[in-house]
Amino acid sequence: MSGIDDRGCLVSGAAPGALAAFERALAAWQGWREGAEAPLALALREAPGFVMAHVLQAYLLVCSRDPRRVAMARPVLERAASLPANARERLHLAAIAAVLDDDDLDAARAVLGALLRVEPRDALALQAVHSLDYVSGDVVCMQARVAAVLPAWSNELPGYHAVLAMHAFGLEESGRYDDAEASARAALALDPADARAHHVMAHVFEMTGRAEAGERWLDAHVDAWATDTVVAMHCWWHMGLFQLALGRPARALDLYDRRIRAGRSDAVADLIDASALLWRIDLGGSDTGARWVELADAWAPHLDDGYCSFNDLHAMLAFVGARHWRRVDRLERALALRHALPTRHGATTRLLGLSACRALAAFGRRDDLRAITLLASLPAQAHRLGGSHAQRDVLQLTMQRAVARLGASGRQAMRARRAACAHV
Repeated sequence: MSGIDDRGCLVSGAAPGALAAFERALAAWQGWREGAEAPLALALREAPGFVMAHVLQAYLLVCSRDPRRVAMARPVLERAASLPANARERLHLAAIAAVLDDDDLDAARAVLGALLRVEPRDALALQAVHSLDYVSGDVVCMQARVAAVLPAWSNELPGYHAVLAMHAFGLEESGRYDDAEASARAALALDPADARAHHVMAHVFEMTGRAEAGERWLDAHVDAWATDTVVAMHCWWHMGLFQLALGRPARALDLYDRRIRAGRSDAVADLIDASALLWRIDLGGSDTGARWVELADAWAPHLDDGYCSFNDLHAMLAFVGARHWRRVDRLERALALRHALPTRHGATTRLLGLSACRALAAFGRRDDLRAITLLASLPAQAHRLGGSHAQRDVLQLTMQRAVARLGASGRQAMRARRAACAHV
């Protein structure tokens, strides 16, 4: 049994009712809305052989920085791999297998990129590869892939607003802020509830130094991004950044308590937002009380993940903030061992992760000269950590604070050290 999805792509094993349920689940995932699982489960009950429903179920898990969540996709892939599938669907399965079997995001991205050159309206391939480009820190591909398929899309196709929002984020991360804002607004003209587009607008305001405008935007559209979306916590993080930029650390701390850590979420994405906001509040000199201890305890189960350098960085923020030096040392030792491994995590640890985490540990111990030296030595490919410019800015902010804390005599010693190194 086969059919055609709403964008003209052939699908295998889909009954009409199952296909309609699949489209609802896909629309939720594209729009960063919660609730994709229920219609997806319905699709699979009605059509257990519906390959693309299994594929979507797997992508909901593998497009994550949490290795435990990624591993949950294994039985989903095994079920899908046993089903009759067309050539497009087999490429999807190959991409998922590359992530699960070899932790090879580059191979998965290459497969999905090739798929999109043949099927530019494959919304699932575009959504998945955009997510993997983001996790990999590949800003060039994040922008170029969406731009390449845009001519094949139009207002008449369901999900076009999500494609425009993806395009907007790639433009923003490429420094094209005016174009990014125009694309985000075009997405919102089609779907005012597109949470991803509202998120892009927050980034644009952040990167262009318009904190008041950003605060007003998030306030005015809170119902669109804060209710039943997967990005609500992160947008509250953006609101916290706007409060800090406006000189309101107490409001930022209140947001941390009421929004970021109110439910004590153990999701990795939420822990990242918590570390990133609390560190910035702490850098500004505000009293964070016992909050670091709670957050460090929440990060502790991920100390040995060995999966994502972006996670390692934010776990280190929490351990340093809590002054939990045993965990700081344990994480540093683990990264020192893993940086030699021929793995994706080993590569990013060698390039950036180990030095960045050592710099944060040095900063926490008030060895500002070492912290500055390590941070200044990070290569230009800091984007390879993944995340956004706004998120990675925590390293620059830390270095600025270390320089200020070092004082004039320390800066003179730092210049002398650099001069000595230059003559070695």
